[in-house]
Parts: sequence; C-alpha cells; structure tokens
Amino acid sequence: MALMQMSVIPIGTPTPSIGDYIAEVVKVLDREGASYELSDMGTIIEAGTDELFTLARELHEVPFAKGIQRVVTIIEIDDRRDKKVGMGDKVRSVMARIK
Repeated sequence: MALMQMSVIPIGTPTPSIGDYIAEVVKVLDREGASYELSDMGTIIEAGTDELFTLARELHEVPFAKGIQRVVTIIEIDDRRDKKVGMGDKVRSVMARIK
C-alpha cells in the first residue's frame, strides 16, 4: 500500500469558503470505499498506486463538475516497498521516539 496526501483547491468560488466542494470530494471517497483521513489541510488516502492515481484524477474533477473553472490539486505520494506501512504508522513511529 502507498499513501497519498491530496489537496483539491477550487479557484474562483463565489465565497472564500470551499467546504462545500471538499464535502463533494469526500462523498466520492466514501462512494469508492477509499481508506482515508480528512485533516484541516488535506486528505490522506491509503491504497495501491494504480488506485491512488485513478482517485486523484477523479477527485480533481469534482469541482469542475460543480461549475468551477479552475482547480489546483496538490499531490504527495509515499510509496514504500521495503515494508508494509499504513496511515498512522509514521506518527506512531515518531511518537515512540519521543517517549
């Protein structure tokens, strides 16, 4: 499994709030049965790389379907193949080192 952190940012919305557009992105994640964690600054998704790239494209399109004419999408992918990792593993590893 790989991890992808993704932020979909609609540009030119009628108000400064983009929460309605992000809610639509989350609905797609739910519909697809994706394993994800929503944060204040983005969404982390756990899946195989093929699925992540497919989801990234689909999620990028969500604001366009709602009439937005410009979307900036930021994607980071951590694809570690030497051992199995998942959401929360990095945080647990760092926290164990602090104690």
